[in-house]
Amino acid sequence: SVEALVEPELLSWARTTAGLDLAEAARRVAVDVERLTSWEAGERRPTIPQLRNLARVYRRPLAAFYLPEQPPDLRPPKDFRRLPGEVAGVESPELRYELRRAVARRDFALELLAANDEEPPSLVVEATPIDSSERLGSEIRSYLGITLAQQYRWRPPYGPFNAWRDAIESVGALVTQLTDIEVSEARGFSISDRPLPVIAVNIKDSPNGRTFSLLHEFVHLILRQGGLCDLEDEQERPRELLRIERFCNRTAANTLMPESAFLSQSVVTNHGANIEWSDLELQQAARRFGVSREAVLRRLLDLGRTSQDHYQEWHEAFQAEYRRAREGRSPGFAPPAQMALASAGPTFAGLVVNSYQRGTITAGDVSNALAIRLKHLPTIERRLRMDSVAREI
Repeated sequence: SVEALVEPELLSWARTTAGLDLAEAARRVAVDVERLTSWEAGERRPTIPQLRNLARVYRRPLAAFYLPEQPPDLRPPKDFRRLPGEVAGVESPELRYELRRAVARRDFALELLAANDEEPPSLVVEATPIDSSERLGSEIRSYLGITLAQQYRWRPPYGPFNAWRDAIESVGALVTQLTDIEVSEARGFSISDRPLPVIAVNIKDSPNGRTFSLLHEFVHLILRQGGLCDLEDEQERPRELLRIERFCNRTAANTLMPESAFLSQSVVTNHGANIEWSDLELQQAARRFGVSREAVLRRLLDLGRTSQDHYQEWHEAFQAEYRRAREGRSPGFAPPAQMALASAGPTFAGLVVNSYQRGTITAGDVSNALAIRLKHLPTIERRLRMDSVAREI
């Protein structure tokens, strides 16, 4: 029953920046609206256990409620998604948290590098939306050091994503995964601040879908135009945003499926001039390059090997298939160490663990940074060692 001596303004700040109105916040905290309103008005105070519950719901550390003043709000990212009324301009509390977490991870990573007297790799390649997407795709492959021979050897379903992620992190970016966001809200986002820009892709997407999102967001970094994305480029939105999204999609496709290699594969050469493609043919091409069937079909459209109507017909079929899969998918369970690594990414997790082993940070810092209990740390250390050995083979 001990009251928490916090400023009412901080309670209101934490709720609004979490993206919750009074009614939804009260429901999640399991109090009535009148009580929550009285806390924010300073008429009453929450107890210590109630404040802990508020911190859990608002996804803020308990110490945030004892700050001397409100911290500055997170600068909202540019929103490349569909028009307001559909997706754009609205972020769920879960997405707002993921945006804050990405910024916090980047800041912490830079602090750790500085404490260890290390410099982050510098992402040097740049481009503009008026450049050739084909030429830029070739430059990206060369910059990342990925050959077609390597790409053809990657084993599905996770080999392609892991390989592209490792290559992108090696040139100076952090790659994380969103764990609690619906694909319909965001396929991913990017923060183009340098050094150490950030890419986040949605773990609820298919592995091949994540691979395309990863390259799409990498192009955003190269353009220095980070933001929230759903990768839709057929639906209306402001012209400049649509132009950038289409350029990122085309460049990602050119990177993953270079024109000469794509057109020379047997499934394409044997198909002839027919503009209609079967599901089996799309699957064969998708497996070859480690991408989705939809990415293959869009590549065919860009190269003039199918029609807009045929693409649209398949696009609608794929969307319906994705919806059925999401509706029928059980939540499943992943071990905490595996989920922590998937969310944080190997570069950030490795930096945190190495800093702890060197005595730069405490065990509590590790627990906070990776959102795990310390009993899972040995498993994370073992998985990082195994991943490191696998990269050397």
